[in-house]
Amino acid sequence: MEFFTVLPLTQLSGVMPKTCTLIRAHPFKPWWQRNSKPARFRCQKMYVPGFGEASPEKKAANNMHNFFTYIAVRIVGAQLESYNTEAHKDLMEFLDKNSLNDGDKFCAALMRESPRHKGLAMRILEVRSAYCKNDFEWDNLQRLASQMADESDTKLMRDYVLETSHDPRSD
Repeated sequence: MEFFTVLPLTQLSGVMPKTCTLIRAHPFKPWWQRNSKPARFRCQKMYVPGFGEASPEKKAANNMHNFFTYIAVRIVGAQLESYNTEAHKDLMEFLDKNSLNDGDKFCAALMRESPRHKGLAMRILEVRSAYCKNDFEWDNLQRLASQMADESDTKLMRDYVLETSHDPRSD
């Protein structure tokens, strides 16, 4: 059995973000003259609990930043493979010993490895910035992410309905 609690409107201030405002149809008219419309909330954005240290967008931006470092390392590695095999070998050896999970830590460690590695790190930083600003298709990312969420939601709901509506006696 499911239970839920209905909070009076006076207690919602701790739950709702400060950007929300309560709109009542006619709060000071007698009940027989009031409109039957319920109270509505007008909010700018959806409140996401549990992200006190950073917004979901900030966390996504950090992940994208690290992803751009990964892309830049792949691009620089592919470029070096064709015209500077020694530098390519140095980069691949460094990559085997160091994680790319944190792009800034990776580049900082690469810079401090040796003067030759510093040049590789600078090239990676240039490519990372150029790729992010000029080549990455931000509109396509938004379209694909939205499309994937919609398709995934639909599939999960369809699978659930099929699973729960299946009559085991019909087998």
